[in-house]
Amino acid sequence: MAVNLGAGEKPTALEVMQDAPVIPVIVLHDVAQAVPLARALVAGGIRMLEVTLRTKVALACIEKIAREVPQAVVGAGTVRSPADVQAAAMAGARFAVSPGYTHAIGKACHELALALLPGVATGSEILAAQEDGYGELKFFPAMQAGGPAMLKAWHGPFGDVKFCPTGGVTPGNAAEFLALPNVACVGGSWLTPADAMAQGDWARITQLAAEAARLPRA
Repeated sequence: MAVNLGAGEKPTALEVMQDAPVIPVIVLHDVAQAVPLARALVAGGIRMLEVTLRTKVALACIEKIAREVPQAVVGAGTVRSPADVQAAAMAGARFAVSPGYTHAIGKACHELALALLPGVATGSEILAAQEDGYGELKFFPAMQAGGPAMLKAWHGPFGDVKFCPTGGVTPGNAAEFLALPNVACVGGSWLTPADAMAQGDWARITQLAAEAARLPRA
């Protein structure tokens, strides 16, 4: 369900999750790849792009995508501190994704009106995020933390929470996650394979994005 957003408009966390069945988890080592990669993903129907802050050029890549690919909605992943939140927002990120949750990260995102998908792996972490107003959460690392079975178990006590499972999600098991009523989307790195990135095979990435965009959801 594609979400209507104006140029530069920040999405809500739910809008980030609802736009397409898959949010690509992107690791960029070369700024020159940022724009063609973003354009390739958008051409395949994937607009919400999580660029992880795992490399020295990540912020520069976010800034370049935000400036040159207006059809994309670029966000920052691997946000681990309020300083990361601030830097990501200044670079042009329109949402944030964290591998865990702290009150300080949640507060920083609230103050900047930046949508956050905080990572959770336990019931206590879900409660902590909910206390601070977050009800759209990243289940991470999804397969290692219990996979679809854990999400089924959480649906009873946390029926009001929507999840984006990330970590070990593949084309082979994505459909099983997406069939669950408390899963809005999944996160995955398979849309940007290292060999396709190295070869500049943007057509292949567009094809992978198009296949991901067609995945059925509950």
